[in-house]
Amino acid sequence: MGLKGFHVFFIVLAALTSLMFGAWGVWDFGRTGKGGTLAMGILGFVAAVALVFYGMWFLRKLKDVSST
Repeated sequence: MGLKGFHVFFIVLAALTSLMFGAWGVWDFGRTGKGGTLAMGILGFVAAVALVFYGMWFLRKLKDVSST
């Protein structure tokens, strides 16, 4: 796996982690009612969306670069 492939893998992993963190924050808000966990959950979802857009931008920018 080349550097490009590793970067894409890392972006996907980070986006999935952000989604899981966001889901946890929303779940914990439902359990405790604390606004801080809701804010963290929303920020987790925002980070996941930002990472997806960054990943698409990265792939478009380096479409001519070999992944090996």
